[in-house]
Amino acid sequence: MLDALLAAVQPWMQPAFVVGAVPFTWLELVAVALALAMVVCNIRVIHWGWPLAIASSLLYFLLFWQYRLYGDAVLQIFFAVVAGWGWWQWLRGRDTSGRALAVHRLSARGRALNLLALGLTWPLVGWYLDHYTDTDVPYWDAFPTAASVLGQFLLGRKLVENWPVWIVVNGVSVALFVYKDLWLTAGLYLVFIALSVVGWRAWSRQIEATSPAQGARR
Repeated sequence: MLDALLAAVQPWMQPAFVVGAVPFTWLELVAVALALAMVVCNIRVIHWGWPLAIASSLLYFLLFWQYRLYGDAVLQIFFAVVAGWGWWQWLRGRDTSGRALAVHRLSARGRALNLLALGLTWPLVGWYLDHYTDTDVPYWDAFPTAASVLGQFLLGRKLVENWPVWIVVNGVSVALFVYKDLWLTAGLYLVFIALSVVGWRAWSRQIEATSPAQGARR
């Protein structure tokens, strides 16, 4: 089924234009546009960013699979599924006190637990990719895969810590995509770094504008 799907989107894999010797495909262009719109919605805490995330993730799954970035490819399926959960959280989610979910911060204990989870998940994902796929960058591919899972969970729960996580993920991803000659996507992730800084500041200001207690929820 996957082979049939990849064959069906081959026309989208044709270059829309070429810069130097680097082709930019129609599929990548559409995925980039959707991803940029998604991040803008996230910064402004607009729930329509989640369906955009689903569409962009499915397109990037096809793109990454073609380039043997299997960790990132499978991650896109995870993103598409979690985006449904995140959409529901932003529309109907509640905090531990039963109030409507709002932008807030992790406690010190919550930050430590999340870092521990990342430290355990990264080498496990890298080991799996190294032993069961033909990727040539198993541990490099594994880090943004594992860290993105964490970032997506934090974003879904409106935790401001999602933004520094995305800054790190996007920085590593830029180097990975340059290595794979995915220059348009590398450029997109550079923009994501800048947007993540904007999002971090915007969400922090939003917390400061609310009651002190709201900024310390788990």
